[in-house]
Amino acid sequence: MGGPRKDQRKTCAGGDSGSSESPETFSTEYAKSNKSKCRVCEEPITKNQVRISKKDFLSNRALMYGPQEAWHHVDCFVEKRDELGFGPEMNVEKIKFFSVLKKEDRDMLIEKLGTGEKPKKRKAEDKGDGGGKKQKKDTEEENKLKEQNQLIWKIRDELQKNVSNQAMKLLLELNDQDNASGESKLLDRLSDCMAFGALEKCEECKTGQLVYTSEGYRCTGNVTDWTKCMYITKNPKRKPFKVPKEYHDVEFLKKYKYVKRDRYFPAVTVSSLEGPVSSLQDSVDGPSTSGKPLGGMKFVIIGKTSKPKATLTSAIEKLGGSVVSKVSKDVAACISTKEEVEKKSKNIKEAEKNEVHVVDEAFLEAVKKGGAALMITQHSIASWGGDPVKKIDLSTTPKVAAKSGLKKAEDTHFTKSVPQTVKMTVKGGAAVDPESGLAETAHVVEEKGEIYNAVLGLVDIVRGTNSYYKLQALESDKGTTWWVFRSWGRVGTTIGGNKVERCGSRQSAINSFKDLYAEKTGNDWNDRKNFKKYPNKFYPLDIDYGQDDESAVKKISSVGSKSKLPKSVQDLVCMIFDVESMKKAMMEFEIDLKKMPLGKLSKKQIESAYKVLSELQELNTKGGTQTQILDASNRFYTLIPHDFGMKKPPLLDTADVIKKKTEMLDNLLEIEVAYSMLKGGDEGEDPVDAHYKKLNTKIQELDKKSDEYKRLVEYVKNTHGKTHNMYDLEVLEIWTVERQGEAARYKPFRDLHNKQLLWHGSRTTNFAGILSQGLRIAPPEAPVTGYMFGKGIYFADMVSKSANYCCTSKTNPTGMLLLCEVALGNMHELTASDFITKLPKGKHSTKGCGRTIPDPTKSYVGSDGVTIPMGPGVDASVNKSSLLYNEYIVYDVAQVNVKYLVKMDFKWKW
Repeated sequence: MGGPRKDQRKTCAGGDSGSSESPETFSTEYAKSNKSKCRVCEEPITKNQVRISKKDFLSNRALMYGPQEAWHHVDCFVEKRDELGFGPEMNVEKIKFFSVLKKEDRDMLIEKLGTGEKPKKRKAEDKGDGGGKKQKKDTEEENKLKEQNQLIWKIRDELQKNVSNQAMKLLLELNDQDNASGESKLLDRLSDCMAFGALEKCEECKTGQLVYTSEGYRCTGNVTDWTKCMYITKNPKRKPFKVPKEYHDVEFLKKYKYVKRDRYFPAVTVSSLEGPVSSLQDSVDGPSTSGKPLGGMKFVIIGKTSKPKATLTSAIEKLGGSVVSKVSKDVAACISTKEEVEKKSKNIKEAEKNEVHVVDEAFLEAVKKGGAALMITQHSIASWGGDPVKKIDLSTTPKVAAKSGLKKAEDTHFTKSVPQTVKMTVKGGAAVDPESGLAETAHVVEEKGEIYNAVLGLVDIVRGTNSYYKLQALESDKGTTWWVFRSWGRVGTTIGGNKVERCGSRQSAINSFKDLYAEKTGNDWNDRKNFKKYPNKFYPLDIDYGQDDESAVKKISSVGSKSKLPKSVQDLVCMIFDVESMKKAMMEFEIDLKKMPLGKLSKKQIESAYKVLSELQELNTKGGTQTQILDASNRFYTLIPHDFGMKKPPLLDTADVIKKKTEMLDNLLEIEVAYSMLKGGDEGEDPVDAHYKKLNTKIQELDKKSDEYKRLVEYVKNTHGKTHNMYDLEVLEIWTVERQGEAARYKPFRDLHNKQLLWHGSRTTNFAGILSQGLRIAPPEAPVTGYMFGKGIYFADMVSKSANYCCTSKTNPTGMLLLCEVALGNMHELTASDFITKLPKGKHSTKGCGRTIPDPTKSYVGSDGVTIPMGPGVDASVNKSSLLYNEYIVYDVAQVNVKYLVKMDFKWKW
């Protein structure tokens, strides 16, 4: 059975099984030039100066090119020795190239770092009375650690001297332990088991091997096929370690007897930050907030509150916020009462002056589930208040570089060269990847309708993985030569590579393609319709990758157009079909445009992504484990490829981020509709006219001198909410809209009482889909997060409430809003969020009652009985509503009749 070799002695130094690294990880030398920089202070290390390196195995550069030397000034290294894994028990004389240094430099390193045998020098004030002799007063903790390390190293040394690697592997297997790669890790694992007992399998995933780290025993297994197990413990379950008799030819193993012990950990350890990155964090620069709901936010408590100030202060601090005494622009909100707001005390006036929201005490309970910015707005009891998101103080949390992350300079090194677009040459069923160098002379193999082309993705938030793998079987256009092309790398970066392998025949290329597909996914190509995800294996993306030539897309412009449409309608058509705007919208969502070109992701895959978000929403609401959230996040990012550059993909762990991703999918569906309309068109017909026809909508410019136009402009002017003061609105154009078939659909509701003309805002890129298919209700797969009153179509009577959904900016100030005739009938009136799945009997719609409403005495009622709530905002006298403004929701698309399309100029103030 390959037993131990009694006299074998290893030459390779082992690594410390405690918090220190192996001596061979470190080296020292004289700097060869002035080019290297210290990893601690980032200052240059001058030529011929002694420097110390710790090998870097984890950075992307190291993963690409092999371990990198991370150099340090000697004093910087000494200062950070514990963090760098060079503990006090380490002997500087054993690090690489120490003996090459001059004697005075060797003495200097021994003086500063020690040999691991002598006690550290003590400060003068700690000296005793013993004739100037230095004494060391070990703490109880240090003594325990020292004794423990001596035990581990004694076992480790005996193993290294007397037992072969093969025998050590068999000893681990016989004790139900997974093997380790490399002698040093093998020694670490076996010495731990012999000292403290063989480890039982992970309690969470039930199959993973626990491995010692300075923070505890961490599981190396997978909790699902998508996700690494996150279990870690300092008190793992163990069983006696057994040495079979056939190993008794080694005296050390013969004498070994298991003694039950617990492994002792230092009281304070530095977090490795190897876990997942919260959506509240930046994975390169470290956390931007504390990760708690109020992390990085300042609050002021004003006046007499129902709970004592000390109680409120404690609650805020537990949620990650801080309480200050003075109101300023960087205060997120003030906590007070309506009575105090009405008194207009000095602090309340300061809050109004600085645009700081005033919220009620109930805010602190509501914010526990996250969504601080949204909760501040909803619990505001004053008519003013700026954007609370901008008031989060990013400087309150120290920046800590993640172990597997990179500094911004290195991030740029790998991302600055990424091309924004790649020209695809389409032949037959698919585009040949340009990286193959064969795009002009070959095509993708197609046989019996099967295209041998695959795009695979792999996301692992814990490991920081965001990888792609492309695979194609290629055939020369002459049909005489065949290849298999593959490329791989990290999404959104230049990291990666490719390979073109020549094959002897068409069948050989197909077989090679299938073998690689099986290797990367764990699945048979012929059975891919029954695909099963395996741990650490790629997942196929349901992308029609490169199968439409971009030249087939009609990029339309009113310049030089021969269209017979009015100029304003021409400009409107060009605006809602603007390809660059669609691409920008996708980039805002961090979508990877190269893995998911416009219009290429299938509706089926988007629906699958909706389901994952619904699962995440439930986990966040009901308190799912971090591992469950991690697993679902991995699946979402695999389904919808994102470009995070060198950063770790963030966890989808808050209501806010789930809401944003839901909105992203809503927009993707709309963009896909618009983009599909851009393909083709009637030859010989003006492109503007052709695309106007595809909208199936009659659009006419409204005369600016008409009473109708002036009335709608007045509606805009009067209903701009006071809290939406980041911008002003100016009406540029108004068009009347008649969607084909909508009047007939609306007919059953035309005689319903309580019909109002209400606002609905959306991104400009969504209007091709809205005009051609109408306003739609979120699909069943979509999560409930973000829909306060259930899945329906939402409207507002305050223009700025809807305008906020136009997603404009200073650099992109043009937005579009709809004015729709909505048959509301009997309204189910609510003052707080309530997810409606079925309206109460006799109700036709839901009204979220806001605290500010258009003055009902100034409404205009048309001859058709439709009310335009165009009065200026007044107090609604609604008790304890969580809404600032009204919301109206209908759950049947037939209750909506689109009447006008309004083009707005958003005049942003900041």
